[in-house]
Amino acid sequence: MHIPSDESSPPTASPPKSARIGFWIGLAVFAPLYLFFDPDPTNPLIGKMAAIAVLMAIWWITEAIPLAATSLLPLALFPLASIASGKEIAPYYINSVIFLFIGGFLLALAMERWNLHRRIALRIILLVGVSPARLVLGFMLATAALSMWISNTATAIMMLAIGLAVIKQAEETFGRDRTASLSAALLLGIAYSSSIGGLATLVGTPPNLALVRLFEVAFPGAAAADYHISFGQWMLFGLPLSVILLAAAWLVLTQICFRSKGDLQLDPHAIRDQYLALGRMSREEMTVLAVFIATALLWVFRSDLTLGTFVVPGWARLIPGGKGVDDGTVAIAMALLLFLLPSGRRGGERGRILGAEVFPKLPWGIVLLFGGGFALAQGFQTSGLSNWIGAHFAGLESAPDWVLVGAISTLITFLTELTSNIATTEMILPVLASIATAAKIHPLMLMIPAAISASCAFMMPVATPPNAIVFASGRIRIIDMVWAGLLLNLIAVVVVTVVFLLIGPSVFGIDSSALPTWVK
Repeated sequence: MHIPSDESSPPTASPPKSARIGFWIGLAVFAPLYLFFDPDPTNPLIGKMAAIAVLMAIWWITEAIPLAATSLLPLALFPLASIASGKEIAPYYINSVIFLFIGGFLLALAMERWNLHRRIALRIILLVGVSPARLVLGFMLATAALSMWISNTATAIMMLAIGLAVIKQAEETFGRDRTASLSAALLLGIAYSSSIGGLATLVGTPPNLALVRLFEVAFPGAAAADYHISFGQWMLFGLPLSVILLAAAWLVLTQICFRSKGDLQLDPHAIRDQYLALGRMSREEMTVLAVFIATALLWVFRSDLTLGTFVVPGWARLIPGGKGVDDGTVAIAMALLLFLLPSGRRGGERGRILGAEVFPKLPWGIVLLFGGGFALAQGFQTSGLSNWIGAHFAGLESAPDWVLVGAISTLITFLTELTSNIATTEMILPVLASIATAAKIHPLMLMIPAAISASCAFMMPVATPPNAIVFASGRIRIIDMVWAGLLLNLIAVVVVTVVFLLIGPSVFGIDSSALPTWVK
């Protein structure tokens, strides 16, 4: 998952100069647009909605005020602009996708509370091996596996602590100069695989969840036609993509940018000692692991899975009332189970796997950020701005699929080097939905590559929290991150384009030759 940078900023910190400049630029652009921009005299709401969208975009990009605060603007401005009433827009801030995110985060907090994530990570590293290339691979596999389900920020912090301990042991044995390449590859591997692992699941990174809800908002007819993006369906596409990108990142780091000498063999006891220090697996860890596995299976097999000509029937349609169950229902039901199952006795009292103390730890700012994006998308539809934007891109219908997908992947990949990936996703996806409708292109041909590419920013320390966390260790030069990240960015554009065009249409039922009936 990607947690925007403002979530970790101290509340009393002074805003940076770029934020102050962005605040005034946003207002300076918003005022004339709101008062004078009238592209369609028959519908004055288009100009007003465009002004609000531009203001939110500038404030999101520059973080002029906290991202979550910007996300609340629709609640204040839409009623004043007569775009939607407060009662109409408020429900977009809480919905099934939000509960999927909350339920998934509660599961992640349970893993962290009982230290299950650390046990999993160390075990994977021990299984892979401790030669330089294998060690980097082990760290990347462990990090990616955890970030499929846990915040990529939390994953990066935990793996960085383990990684620095291993690097320190290597430096004591071989010296800092000889281990410089290993250090860079291992630390960047942690940062990059934190982002790459999240691509594999819907809960792995917020842009994936934003895509699901923004698609529902833009095309309400899709749900009526029983067309949706399910958890299992996403994994059929996201997991192969994540594996390929992870392999590419490993090759870039260990074979191209930071190749270590062959005689650099580390002592496996350092990692084994950390693993053994955890002791035997506790009953609480086993409980969390069982709930976690059950949740993953329920998510994956809830809806029908189509594997070529073979269809695995989803369990939801085989049980009474199953049609009303979605991935958010599963997430909350299994998370509630963690508040019911007992933990060991502490101080003479029996506790639970999760308690009330976890609720302040939930990233409520991200919940509001989601809601603001969903409200913005609805404003695009209600005001008519979507149709107005789309009408200017009708000529794209004749462009080859690979050109469209490649161009979108390139644009979003490099744009998110300087902006929050969730904010970028929520700004861009409603626009792409409008363009797809006008150009008579299946909306997911544009929207899925954009959502995926928003998590593929590897160049700059400010691009993602994992990049910033690793860079803050003081052991990575920015030139090293930029060089390796640029190569990986370019590879990611190609991989996203090729993998999506090869398996995306079959997984998501996309027919590029015909526009779905639910597109209006």
